[in-house]
Amino acid sequence: MGWIVLGVLVLLLFAAVGMYNSLVRLKVQCDDAWADIDVQLKRRYDLIPNLVETVKGYAAHEKGTLDAVISARNKAMSATGPADKAQAENMLSGTLKSLFALSEAYPQLRAIESFTSLQNSLSQIEDTVQNARRYYNAVVRDLNTKIQQFPTNLFAGMLGFKLREFFEVTAAAEREAPKVSFGAPSA
Repeated sequence: MGWIVLGVLVLLLFAAVGMYNSLVRLKVQCDDAWADIDVQLKRRYDLIPNLVETVKGYAAHEKGTLDAVISARNKAMSATGPADKAQAENMLSGTLKSLFALSEAYPQLRAIESFTSLQNSLSQIEDTVQNARRYYNAVVRDLNTKIQQFPTNLFAGMLGFKLREFFEVTAAAEREAPKVSFGAPSA
C-alpha cells in the first residue's frame, strides 16, 4: 500500500513539474516574441526622422503634418505594454498615411530615390511587424489558455503566472500598413 501512495505522489510531482515547465516555456516564448516586435518597431522609429527630413526639403510648408508624425513617433516610442503600444502604433500609422499622401501632391518628392527607398523600407518593416505581432499573439493565446486550464490554473496563480495582453490593432481602417502608389494616378 505504501508503494502505491509513493507512486501516486511521484506521478503528481512529475505532473506538477511538467505543468510548471510548460508555463515557463510559454512565458519565455512570449518575452522573445515581444522582443522581436520591439526590435522591428525601433527600426521603424529610426526610419521616420529620415523620412520626415526628406519630405521637409520638398514640402516645408506642410509643417503640421511633419510635426504630427514626429509627435506620434515619440508617443509610440514611450508607450509601454502591448495595449498602450498598439494604441500609439495606430496613431503613428495614421500620421504616416498623411505623410505619404503628401507625395501625391508633390511629384518631385515621389521622384527622389531616398524617399522611395525609405518608403519601401518602412513597408517591409510593417510586414515584419505584422508577422511578429501574429506570432506574439499566438504565443500569448497559448500561454493564456494554459494558465486558465485545469489543473494548470491551480499552479499558475500560486507561481505568479499572469495573463498577457494581446498586441492588437483596434480600428479596421488602421489594419493596413501605410501604402503609397508611385505610379501614374488613375482616372
